[in-house]
Amino acid sequence: MLPIDHYAWNNRWSDHHPGERILLFGGLLLLTVILPPLSSAPLVLIVMSAATVIGAGVPLAAFLRTLAIPGGFLLAGLPFLALSLDFSPGPRLAFSAEGARVALEVGLRSLAAMSCLAGLALTTPVSELIPGLRRVGVPQPVVEIALLMYRLLFVATGQAIAGRRAQEARLGYGTLRRGIRSLGVLAATLFGRSLARARRLEIGLAARGFEGELKVLTPPRALSATRVVLAGTTLLLVGATDLALGRLLP
Repeated sequence: MLPIDHYAWNNRWSDHHPGERILLFGGLLLLTVILPPLSSAPLVLIVMSAATVIGAGVPLAAFLRTLAIPGGFLLAGLPFLALSLDFSPGPRLAFSAEGARVALEVGLRSLAAMSCLAGLALTTPVSELIPGLRRVGVPQPVVEIALLMYRLLFVATGQAIAGRRAQEARLGYGTLRRGIRSLGVLAATLFGRSLARARRLEIGLAARGFEGELKVLTPPRALSATRVVLAGTTLLLVGATDLALGRLLP
């Protein structure tokens, strides 16, 4: 079991109705999209961190690790937004103040949005999200493909970890050249095995009379009016605080 799935099943909110978490995290994500990022993004990050770590009991290290990989890709691309390329006197690369502001706004908004998704993933299992997607009218094939991809992701990750450990035991990463070769072999092997596993899964589903819908059993849970009100109040407070801060920021 991956750490993200472990915490999704073992947190303080795991026995709560998933709609309560979707209301809070989805509402914060919506506020991140529609409100100015310079004032709203830090607020969303603080609220999301407090809700996930203090409220749901997910370790801070796990929350930061979940944000690390997408955050790394984000930080790698932001500097290019702050640069401008001018061809009028000849190719010239220069720093742009307007580009730097755009990079700051994009970075803050993206990081806040990623924190909302990370908080939802760390507190809500996928099996509890699937029925909700069906209720709101997401097309059935899209839901099934998402569920199968989620399952195959665990399989591919387990195979990648096992393969890398086997290579390390044989000193496959002792030198840079050997490490690059081992990584290429691992990627090629993983691709082939993933396709074979997907094919076996397709054959197994067909043999069991698959008719286009994977049934997911979820325990019945009742919505808590108190927690719904708390989530709504939190969203209102974040929105009101953002409006107050927006008057102070240029």
